[in-house]
Parts: sequence; structure tokens; C-alpha cells
Amino acid sequence: MDNHEEVREFLTSRRAKISPEQVGLPAGTRRRVPGLRRSEVAALADVSVEYYAKLERGNLAGASPAVLEAVARALRLDDAERAHLLHLAQAADGTAALARPRRRAAPRQWKPHRSLQWTLDAITAGPALVTNGRMDVLACNPLARAFYTDLFAHPDNQANLARFQFLDPATRRFYPDWDLFADMAVAILRREAGRDPYDKDLHDLIGELSTRSKDFRTRWGAHDVRRHGTGTKRFHHPAVGELTLAFEALDLAAEPGLHMTVYAAEPGSPSEEALRLLASWAATDTAGEPLASATPPVD
Repeated sequence: MDNHEEVREFLTSRRAKISPEQVGLPAGTRRRVPGLRRSEVAALADVSVEYYAKLERGNLAGASPAVLEAVARALRLDDAERAHLLHLAQAADGTAALARPRRRAAPRQWKPHRSLQWTLDAITAGPALVTNGRMDVLACNPLARAFYTDLFAHPDNQANLARFQFLDPATRRFYPDWDLFADMAVAILRREAGRDPYDKDLHDLIGELSTRSKDFRTRWGAHDVRRHGTGTKRFHHPAVGELTLAFEALDLAAEPGLHMTVYAAEPGSPSEEALRLLASWAATDTAGEPLASATPPVD
């Protein structure tokens, strides 16, 4: 796969983020661009300037794991960025297609197997949902449906958290830290684009968001990547108000590429009480349609 432009922009953006002082080099007074020079990265990675320049032009095909690791160290890549670099190299070699799970003949609308839905429904203290790398919500428990009421209320969102983030004005209130959530959403999609460069649905989603949202376009050009694993988020729910929730994201071994995210409130906190109120409301609300009617297919 020709991913030269993606590789070039990723490596140059990472190089621009590192100051000479961070790696023990003198800053100097004649630097025309921010960050390190190519020659400095090459020296830190213990490769020739010519070879590193070749890599940064996008020619990752054939680069050994040892070289990629050296470049990752020189550029001070975090775990998500390091994995992204390896995925880009696999795509350049053509090995990414071989490493991907074989596509299954999927029904038009994917549905979770019974035990997965039972597991989701058994989680009653907080919202729990299953997503893919495109941020499609594929399954959830009743509390998650009540929690993301605006997401599911508008068919244009297509039960996709990225569309919801950038195309639905309701998120400006739902996410008090809107910019932080926007950065995270784009970084998750950028990571997925490196992991599975052959996903047409993902490319279509990125094209749609790039066309319709300046906020998305600006962030997409930053080439940041992120692994959505654990942390704390703030929300403002239209029915129960402010909540601060911790989250844990878990990979599903039986469904490669899918993830379960579970939210929880600190015991005894106002957020826990707000979730209890929301759960009570969700238990008595029968107006919502089944999730499967709003979710896109998955492969």
C-alpha cells in the first residue's frame, strides 16, 4: 500500500514536537523550523542521515524492527505512537493485510452474541457499550442508551461517536471539555487508520467529517494517535446534570477489533447518585427502539 504521505506527515509532525533541549542538544540560533533537524534524529537513532531522510519521505517498506524501534526512541514516541509507526510499516510492506482477521460474511446489521448482551445488561451501575475502531456503537446496556440519549435521538448520528462529536451541536453541552473529547476522537480514528488502512467505511467516515467539520480537519492534520484505555471524563446530561465518571476500555478477545467501555462513578459521590436516578429513569422508559435498528454493520 502506498502510504508515503501518511508516513511522511506522521514522522515530521513527531520530529517538530521535540525540542533540542529535551534530548540534551544545544538549541542554537539558526533553526528555521521547530523541533529537531533530520540529522539530529538520525544521530539519535544511530542511522545515516540519508537513510533517515528516506524513511521520513515515506519509504518505510523494508525497515527492520530494530530500526523502527530506534526511530521510536529518538522521537520519544509513546506506546500508541510506537504502535502506529509499526502499523504504518506493516501497511507499507503489505503485511497489514495478511495480519488482519479474515472478513466474515456479516449480516446487514451486526448483533452481539447472546452472552455479550447478557454481560452488558448485567452491568447496572454504569453505562457500558461496545464499539469498533470507527467509533460505531454496536451494542450497549439500557443505562448507556439513557446516558447517550442525544446520540441515539438523531438518526444522522448513525450511532457513531465521532459523527456525534463533530456534527451534532448537542455535544457542546454534553461534553463540558469539548476540545479534549474532540482531540481524543480524532486521535482514536487516526490510530485506527494506521492499524487498518484498508477499511473503506473508515475512509468514508474520515472524508465525511473532513468535509463537514473544520474542527475535525484541523485536528486530523496534527497526526496525533491515542489508545483509549482508562481515565476520567466529565459530562453534562440533559436529565441529571453534571457527572464525573471513570472509564475502562477492554478489548474483546472473541471479537477482534471491538472494545467494551464501562463507565463508573466514585462510590458515594453525587455522580453515583445521578447515575442511580438515570438508571431508574431508563428502567421505566420504553419509548426507545432496539439498538440494532440504529447501528451500522461491522466486519
